[in-house]
Amino acid sequence: MEDLLWAGAHAQARALSAGQVTAPELLEAVLRRAETVNPTVNAFRVLYADAARTAALDAQRRLDAGERTPLLGVPVAIKDDSDVACGLTTKGGRPQSPPAEQDSAVVAKLRAAGAVVVGHTLTPEQCLWPFTESLAYGATRNPWNLDYTPGGSSGGSASAIAAGIVGVATGSDGGGSIRMPAAATGIFGVKTSRGLVDVAPWAGTWSGLSVIGPLGRTVADTAAMLDVIAEDGGTYGDAVTSDPGTLRIALSWRTPLGATPMNPRWKRAVVDTADRLRDLGHRVTVADPALGTGPSTQFLIRYLRGVAQDVARLPNPKWLEPRTRKVAALGRRIPDSTLRWAHAGEAPLRRVMEEFFTRFDVILQPSWTRRPTRIGQFHGSGLSATYAGVTHRIPYFPTWNVLGNPVAALPVGRDETGMPIGVQLIGSDRAERLLLSLAGQYERAHPWVDRRPDL
Repeated sequence: MEDLLWAGAHAQARALSAGQVTAPELLEAVLRRAETVNPTVNAFRVLYADAARTAALDAQRRLDAGERTPLLGVPVAIKDDSDVACGLTTKGGRPQSPPAEQDSAVVAKLRAAGAVVVGHTLTPEQCLWPFTESLAYGATRNPWNLDYTPGGSSGGSASAIAAGIVGVATGSDGGGSIRMPAAATGIFGVKTSRGLVDVAPWAGTWSGLSVIGPLGRTVADTAAMLDVIAEDGGTYGDAVTSDPGTLRIALSWRTPLGATPMNPRWKRAVVDTADRLRDLGHRVTVADPALGTGPSTQFLIRYLRGVAQDVARLPNPKWLEPRTRKVAALGRRIPDSTLRWAHAGEAPLRRVMEEFFTRFDVILQPSWTRRPTRIGQFHGSGLSATYAGVTHRIPYFPTWNVLGNPVAALPVGRDETGMPIGVQLIGSDRAERLLLSLAGQYERAHPWVDRRPDL
């Protein structure tokens, strides 16, 4: 059973379909694993064990009746920014609302497909930071090195997968929050195209920046979740094993912030990935889209106003951490005219990218510029010190939230201490299937699923 926990959600679904394990048996193994390692990694805020047991029994009845869906009977984790009926949604802070009366749209789809919701995973307060730490719930730790963060803000989901508790989980990404933790923990994740996954009952989604997407141990795991939650009817699983053909790939080093120093080991990993893609038959050329500094400015405006709007909806904003309140205060100072300017600036940038994608099929970019931060590195730090300490680590992420493109976070290597390193694969709008096909091809040539942290 332990090997099945580490095999990922897609393999678990196949074992359930073949009758090699029952849904209740698999769930109990997941709950035992959570009981063993969650006190160490702090990935889950809460486990919904009783409700999960009821769901597993129902899933097994559906399996016994011959029903098959991509995640039927498979345990899944939910980031603590999506409502789970009868559970609290805290977004990493002190609870400010009663238990949810109904599931969010994405959770409702997962339940309808027979997935077994295990619990809510941790996030920094209001999903603001590239580290998953909060005053309310403490620090989530990276299973590969407990002194380091798994990234954020979907750090709890990534840690739960990397620690072998679940094979797949939801995340959200408003500035890299799926891609950062995927890269930091050596798993696969997809920032979906804007509008592909229903984000209800969210309102505003950080002025259109944030989307919901999957994280998984394997490419097939994330595809299975997309088959369930995407609004366009699925078939993502088929893409994983399809031949992507010979692709024109742009290796892009430029960030909206200009030249950004990179740790040599992380830079080497990007170059090595380009070489491996060439070995797979693709044409990789160094080329940067002419986006200038626009994405950086537009992101900051929309992000700050989005946070301010989220905080304004809370009944008790004073309960938030001081750093969170300062972000919201900055957002309130941005006038509507400036927000309109930021939104208007998206269309010209999208036209630049439309032209770029006539010459290239996929963009290869770095993810982090160096190892993620140590646990507690910014504990007690003010807003300015926190921003100064993280911005130079994550400049490659926010552009694609401004433009809405799909991005796959691909694990590609390790640093000298064994910490995971990842890259980004960016596609044109709704090119998730192409990215999954390319990532699946890469995974078959350079598999990572057998790697396990020593917990």
